[in-house]
Amino acid sequence: MNNKPKQPWSDKWLAIKQITRMDKPIGTYLLLWPTFWALWVAADGFPNLHLLFVFSLGVFIMRSAGCVINDFADRKVDGKVKRTSQRPLVTGAMTSEQALSLFAFLIGGAIALVLTLSLYTIMLSIVALFLAASYPFMKRYTQLPQVVLGAAFSWGMIMAFAELKGEIPLVAWLLFIANLLWTVAYDTIYAMVDRDDDLNIGVKSTAILFGQYDRRIIGLLQLLTLSILFTVGEIQAFGWPYQLALVCSAGLFCYQQMLIVNREREACFKAFLNNHWVGLIIFVGVYIEYI
Repeated sequence: MNNKPKQPWSDKWLAIKQITRMDKPIGTYLLLWPTFWALWVAADGFPNLHLLFVFSLGVFIMRSAGCVINDFADRKVDGKVKRTSQRPLVTGAMTSEQALSLFAFLIGGAIALVLTLSLYTIMLSIVALFLAASYPFMKRYTQLPQVVLGAAFSWGMIMAFAELKGEIPLVAWLLFIANLLWTVAYDTIYAMVDRDDDLNIGVKSTAILFGQYDRRIIGLLQLLTLSILFTVGEIQAFGWPYQLALVCSAGLFCYQQMLIVNREREACFKAFLNNHWVGLIIFVGVYIEYI
């Protein structure tokens, strides 16, 4: 007879919130704004409500699923990192089996959403699923896991164009590349927070790969991001609202460089969080262009 007391629902819900990062929405924002860039450009304005609902909810679900599988992959090392030592799989608030069940549930929800779209988009969603599920394990095998994350965070943009245009034009790939480079930049800043811990436990990252050149490479990636986004604006014949958004984003990138100059943990994390405003400002610029 199992006399182990049942976990209260309040504790279960808290564990779910923590493992899906519902209490830390920054990742959702960083995934949502670029998806909105693509939706508005592909639709030449406000997309229909069905697509807006599917892609918005899809972003939330896939980000949550990605966090769950990330914590599952890191369950044996998170306890050795200060920032992650209180995650549910480390503290025992959630078991590995429960985490995998939650991941399967979320993926099922994402599949249900995708099935309301075209066959072309459904086929492309297989790539999205592969990228989301594989990223957490890349930290064991490559120094460039942030590139895989960038592709995962950008693939929804490709799906948006496929659904709305029935094809993937050049501007879609430019947005994809710009967002991938931006993701590598801000996730390298994020990885700088854990660099010392990651070196001790053998986890790989671009922050470790770039070493003393980290700030310079991040700056180069940010510059390339803005250059490609500027090219997108030229192709789309965008005017001053979009260009002003890029100028404001450049200012935020300069601010981030100032924050990470001494590579202090709290300052690096603050710089990472600041990227939410970059994504939002660019979206506002795109949005105004279609009013």
